[in-house]
Amino acid sequence: MRAALDVTPLLGARTGIGQFVHALLDALERRPDGPELVPYVLSGRARRRRGGLPAGTRVLPMPAAALVRCWARADRPVADRWLGGVDVVHGTNFVVPPMRAGARVTSVQDTWCLREPERCSPAVRLFGPVVRRAVARGAWVHASSAFVAGEVRELLATDRVVVVPYGVPDVGDPADAARVALPAGVRAPYVVALGALDARKNLATLVRAFAAVEASDVQLVLAGPDGTASAEVDAAIAALPGERRRRVVRVGMVSDAERRALLHGAAVLAYPSLYEGFGFPVLEAMAAGVPVVCTTAGAVPEVAGDAALLVDPHDADALAGALTRALTDGAVRADLTRRGRARAAAFTWEATAEGMLRLWRQVTT
Repeated sequence: MRAALDVTPLLGARTGIGQFVHALLDALERRPDGPELVPYVLSGRARRRRGGLPAGTRVLPMPAAALVRCWARADRPVADRWLGGVDVVHGTNFVVPPMRAGARVTSVQDTWCLREPERCSPAVRLFGPVVRRAVARGAWVHASSAFVAGEVRELLATDRVVVVPYGVPDVGDPADAARVALPAGVRAPYVVALGALDARKNLATLVRAFAAVEASDVQLVLAGPDGTASAEVDAAIAALPGERRRRVVRVGMVSDAERRALLHGAAVLAYPSLYEGFGFPVLEAMAAGVPVVCTTAGAVPEVAGDAALLVDPHDADALAGALTRALTDGAVRADLTRRGRARAAAFTWEATAEGMLRLWRQVTT
């Protein structure tokens, strides 16, 4: 089997989708029965940005935004001329190019851009029309959770959807993480939240809940780039009492090494999302032995299982109470740590690769 795989998420800062693509490639390449992979990127500038891309990566030499706009309206340009003869082409981030021959699969990470387009960035809003057209024209959907699969069936009116969960991104060795300096202003103990300051991450509610957390001298560390809710988060921080306000630290985008250091050094991971299609930080924290407090939104309960304290995403008081328990109750902390390590161990990239191969075989037979 020849399978073309979109590796565009490997360019630039490594997001969760980039983690998925990197780990999937690695797991597939270790398999003796793996397919012949044809990696490709949607980027007119990729010819000058080869760092981090697999050898032999094909380039669709047009700006990605222009391609997405074209494919939202028409099946041109087709990608056969750049990808050659492949049995299946898999778009790893909503966008799968039209082809004259071969099956098509697109990974839908979540359906936020379909349900709440006005709360998304302009770049993310482009994904809605292009994924709708691709699915209407016969593309299959890879969903990372049963929750997303249900959303896809409802919003895209298709049963051509297969669930293949992700594994856990590498959180590194605790001793190595301890040798990395934490971002400026961060000191233990702290609660960490990882993710962009976007509306669906619900970080303003976390900030408001922090005002009622009953734990002495604990910090709240927000690690992630600015997003659609940055102003709301800043306003929530400004509204805190002075002493508590000084214990909220926004560190912005962090390196992979800093992210691992923040994870291993945290007292608790807070994941207050309003909507998630999977939730890598939940499993990363569990793998690092860090207690998790998260919400009942989207696929988060499906991923967390019984290994986290779960609360309603709109209930700041419940969130504060769960954080207090996770910070101060030794028995709760020990139980969450034990359950979390076991939960994280159940998600492997080997299983992801196996599931993806089954999906590709299914769509090409």
